[in-house]
Amino acid sequence: MNLPDAFIEKYQQLLGAQSTAFITSFNQPAGKGFRINPTKLDAVKPLVNTKAPIAYVENGYYGAIRGRDIVHTSGGVYSQEPSAMYVGAVVQANPGEMVLDLCAAPGGKSTHIGSQLAGEGLLVANEINPKRAKVLAENIERFGLRNTVVTNNSPEQLAAVWPQKFDKILVDAPCSGEGMFRKDPEATKYWHTTYPAECARRQKDILQSALTMLKPGGTLVYSTCTFSPEEDEQVMAWLLATYPSLTAQTIEKFPGMVAANPTWADGNPDIQKAVRLWPHLIRGEGHFIAKFQLASNTTAPIALAKKTPKKQQVNGQPTKAQMAIFNDFVAQTFKQDPFTWGHLKLQGVYLHEVSDADLPLQGVKVLRNGLNLGTFKKNRFEPDHDLAVTLPQNSFKVQHEVDEVAYQQYLHGDILTLPKPIADHKVFGLLTHEDLGFALGKFVNQQVKNFYPKGLRQ
Repeated sequence: MNLPDAFIEKYQQLLGAQSTAFITSFNQPAGKGFRINPTKLDAVKPLVNTKAPIAYVENGYYGAIRGRDIVHTSGGVYSQEPSAMYVGAVVQANPGEMVLDLCAAPGGKSTHIGSQLAGEGLLVANEINPKRAKVLAENIERFGLRNTVVTNNSPEQLAAVWPQKFDKILVDAPCSGEGMFRKDPEATKYWHTTYPAECARRQKDILQSALTMLKPGGTLVYSTCTFSPEEDEQVMAWLLATYPSLTAQTIEKFPGMVAANPTWADGNPDIQKAVRLWPHLIRGEGHFIAKFQLASNTTAPIALAKKTPKKQQVNGQPTKAQMAIFNDFVAQTFKQDPFTWGHLKLQGVYLHEVSDADLPLQGVKVLRNGLNLGTFKKNRFEPDHDLAVTLPQNSFKVQHEVDEVAYQQYLHGDILTLPKPIADHKVFGLLTHEDLGFALGKFVNQQVKNFYPKGLRQ
């Protein structure tokens, strides 16, 4: 790999004797890994290679998963770079907490945090870039996270409406991306000597907004996928110097991980409590992670947001006629009602099951609010793909296991033909492969009408 000369010189000075191993590591293949979705653990484990577990991540393994594999399309696994997985482990969300992943796309860390919540509490996954926010929402959907809100706002916009709302906040900050060089060599072209300092200024703005939204006594995790001290130790030092109510927390160092270096910042010994994952010392692309706790006696937002969002988000109640149609759909499709009726909200013609968490959404651009149930059409209800990858398989009255050929055909968008009818009337059912639900289909006589989302077809 052709690394910039100034980059090489910088890390020769910083790393000394270790610099050769560090620079050489960029010529090695990028590390790959995956996490198993704990809600689908029993079905997935026999289908994947679990011989190389990642010591610091529950249900995490080294290895690659193909996008067409059933474990992927069903939301049974999430492919994620191994060292990045440690960020979610450090957040360590507890069921019932309110958690914000402020810079969340593409969703690896959000799906990890969502798994930790185990359906209790609320995760807000935010991404400022609209295209990346759409990818984030798709990954949240595929992983089957029910108690999650996906938003598309700037950090300061959210800070204006959510002061002191969250128990834990993750800022996996936009950075100079030095840890992405092996995965995306083109990223080296954007690097220049002042780029890390430019990124650090933006990171400080994001952190200021994040602290506004953190509850007293709450936890802030700051991470980057870069090696630059300007964005790592020096940002950590700035936080501790600027906000006396923040206390650095010690992060466990597994073999191959090292403490952050205080001499690369202001010498504060608390900087050693953070962790560095270097690509020449651990199997992965590298990461920096710091963890802080906000004092419990903090009584007011630390910083004021500069902008207020204008877009309004309104959820209404379904009409009696719509509820009658939905009732009929539920009775035909499920063995027993899998929904929390008091949480059903309508946005246009789209029905959602939303969280009861105390989180105002007025003024927030919401891409996804809880579980997408489906759409009201003329005199009928058409279910959303969400139901196939989120609800327990045994909740569906009609389930049909397909072989590999039929599975690939359905992913392509084809209608399936059955040897004989499964149901005596038209009904939506769950299609499974290798005992993993991956799609809904409408069973009509001996055919299964294809309801796999067009945007996901392969």
